[in-house]
Amino acid sequence: MNRNHRGFTLLEVLIAMIILASGIVLLASAWSSSTGRMKKTQYNTEMAALLERKVAEIDFKYQGKPVESIPDEEEDDFEGAPDYSWEMTSKVFEMPDISAALTGRDGGASQLMIMLMKQFSEYLGKAIKEVTVTVSYNKAKKPLKASVTLFFVDFNKEPPLGALSGMGGGGP
Repeated sequence: MNRNHRGFTLLEVLIAMIILASGIVLLASAWSSSTGRMKKTQYNTEMAALLERKVAEIDFKYQGKPVESIPDEEEDDFEGAPDYSWEMTSKVFEMPDISAALTGRDGGASQLMIMLMKQFSEYLGKAIKEVTVTVSYNKAKKPLKASVTLFFVDFNKEPPLGALSGMGGGGP
């Protein structure tokens, strides 16, 4: 047999094809995962823009109005963006009970102070409404969501000053 022939053996060609095929598979999988991340980023960007727009609309609609005029729930699709929907939920603001912190400090807290804090907490509950706006992209396998929470304050509500009248807090 003449060994002067220059070229590749069948084994060398097969090994080269396996290496080439492996590289193509790795490149294709990297490309597809990158494309998926780019789509998710696009959806998140669109959701952020729609959320910003909806928050501005709700803020404009209810700013300066009594908090009782804000509905408990509201939802709809976006006009011009049928794959996205929005939802608004509202609830009365709940002030945490801080009477334990007041009574636990040095010297404790007087009954008057505890009563004032309780009245003030009730006032805040009536004057503040917590509103959460959520935008969803509904065409994904698992819906993508983004939310923002707003607090509307009714500055026209009178604070409870009844407990202060016995302390000489009134005028001359």
